[in-house]
Amino acid sequence: MWNDTDVPLGYLITFRCYGTWLHGDDRGSIDRFHNRYQAPYLPPSSRRLGVSERLRKSEPVTLNAQQRQSVESSVCEVCAHRSWSLQALNVRTNHVHVVVSIGPNKPDRAFNAFKAYATRGLRRAGLWKQTHSPWADRGSKRNLWSERSIAQAIDYVNNGQGGPLPDFD
Repeated sequence: MWNDTDVPLGYLITFRCYGTWLHGDDRGSIDRFHNRYQAPYLPPSSRRLGVSERLRKSEPVTLNAQQRQSVESSVCEVCAHRSWSLQALNVRTNHVHVVVSIGPNKPDRAFNAFKAYATRGLRRAGLWKQTHSPWADRGSKRNLWSERSIAQAIDYVNNGQGGPLPDFD
């Protein structure tokens, strides 16, 4: 069923851990000058990667099992607090995927809330002691306009990320 309003039924929100995908990386990247719908990634560049690495405030952030659990709890907490419908959540070692329905709220509100609650949760648990955020500045907020797109996003989040992560800690 298609949603005939100007409010998406939900969003696929993704945010990455700090320093885990830099400009110039072998996977390519999108910068603020090339951030357009379906724009191709910029090609890898060892020069640009070197500049990006020198500008980092710390080493790249990789979430361990305790940190992943804390982030998961924080995302669930903000959804409960704001009465948002959490459809799917997958916290990986270097990124987080959330499928959520937030009504008429703008996706930036959810995006910022997820990152803020997750950071606060990590700090309260003593799992993040740095002064800077554990998250990259930007992320992705994809509109989901139909039940089918929500189902596809849920499947991607739950089944398209590789198997369950082992508890290495």
